[in-house]
Amino acid sequence: MNQLVISGSPHINGSESVKKIMYTVVIAMIPALLVSIYFFGFQVLRVLAVSVIACVLFEWLIQKFIIKGPLTVNDGSAVVSGMLLAFNISSTVPTLMVIAGAFVTIAVAKMSFGGLGKNPFNPALVGRVFMLISFPVEMTSWPKPVPIFKSELIDALTGPTPLAVVKEGLDSGLTIDQILASGSVPSVFEALIGNTSGALGEISAMALLLGGIFMVIRKVIDWQIPVTIFVTVYVFAGIFHWIDPAYYMTPEFHLISGGLVLGAVFMATDMVTSPMSMSGKIVFAVGIGLITIIIRMWGAYPEGISFAILIMNAFVPLINKAFKPKRFGVVKK
Repeated sequence: MNQLVISGSPHINGSESVKKIMYTVVIAMIPALLVSIYFFGFQVLRVLAVSVIACVLFEWLIQKFIIKGPLTVNDGSAVVSGMLLAFNISSTVPTLMVIAGAFVTIAVAKMSFGGLGKNPFNPALVGRVFMLISFPVEMTSWPKPVPIFKSELIDALTGPTPLAVVKEGLDSGLTIDQILASGSVPSVFEALIGNTSGALGEISAMALLLGGIFMVIRKVIDWQIPVTIFVTVYVFAGIFHWIDPAYYMTPEFHLISGGLVLGAVFMATDMVTSPMSMSGKIVFAVGIGLITIIIRMWGAYPEGISFAILIMNAFVPLINKAFKPKRFGVVKK
């Protein structure tokens, strides 16, 4: 006898499903993936394939032999986690390290909490931070961009990211003008199209924004979170640049450099690990922007978006409690 199981309210009838949402995210990442292949070659496909296959395999094994519940590996969430993990590392990371990162992403950050919808932290970012701590040399060696049609003529070269160049220059006593005069920092246009060193998915701000616009149109993400992050970063970076332009980079540089766009568009907007109410989302996004700038300007690492998102993930239950929406039908006294 079939039983009618009714979930908690609100009850909304729609055509969306977890699978549709996840594969919409996959489609949104394709522009950034193509740019990455163009500048870093077919090693990108190796890292991507290993990460995705490992994430899917680990999730299937855990569900099949440990949890022994219904198999949901075909919902696409493991594929998205694998792609996001690959987008957060470079094309030179060895295969075994990618597999280790995929294991932490799925087994530790996702399935240990019960699977999709129950994980408090973004799985791909947990895997990325684990790899950064465990394999610091490999995770901070970035290939220089070489168009794919020239890759056979030029040996693989590595170099620091623009954020690392600025941080190292400032630590050496140089001013911003001296760092920019060295030619080591790409122009705004180069950063927008992806002609810069960095992780697979963070090199082209333009491609990532195209993916973000696509997801907003498809109503997979809310535009308020990434826009609030961008505005927060721009305002606070602009304040410090205005106070001391010789020591602080322009706000435009912070917006298009590093993983800010990738994190704001594809990871901070994760439905599971972000607040439910719109007010909560704004507070969440402001916190991410502030922590990112604090780490970039005064922290040990040149980049801070990954740590900022994970820190704010931990505050999501408190944010949800503080900004709980009014129940339907309740009259405010």
